[in-house]
Amino acid sequence: MNIAAPCVVSLTWLLTDAQNHAIDELKEPVEFFYGGDDLLAPVEEALAGHVEGDEVRVQLEPEQAFGDYKSELVCFEDRKLFPEGLEPGMAFEGLPPGAATPDMPADTIYVVTEIYPSHVVLDGNHPLAGMALRLTIRVRTVREASEEEIEASSVGNNAFTVLDAAAPEQPLH
Repeated sequence: MNIAAPCVVSLTWLLTDAQNHAIDELKEPVEFFYGGDDLLAPVEEALAGHVEGDEVRVQLEPEQAFGDYKSELVCFEDRKLFPEGLEPGMAFEGLPPGAATPDMPADTIYVVTEIYPSHVVLDGNHPLAGMALRLTIRVRTVREASEEEIEASSVGNNAFTVLDAAAPEQPLH
């Protein structure tokens, strides 16, 4: 079966940055709804017409993936607003009550990037924002989508995780 909307594809892949440093490796096949919300548009375009067993390579520029890095999504907040045991890499939905920068988007996930005695640095950018990405995809299976999958436009899987370079077996996101 050729990949065409709507269908479900089972994929494995290696995601690297532009210098070929691994960011994510999907070793076990995972199903994604093709023609819906599960995959980035350039990935779907590259997969169109392929069949089980094919290998596809995709170069994604920041604007095709997670957007440009926006310095305006970085802020400094008082250390007292955060719990004890705060560590870099922790994520919070929105800013804490009493935040000094209330004009920041409330529906954003902010990641703690640095901790100082007086303040905490938070970054609301996606971890892959501003990065050119390379994706080598292996098509494992292609099947017809069920009525439920078509209605949902998804099989419910997120496309990417982000690996910590210091501990690549531990996804960050």
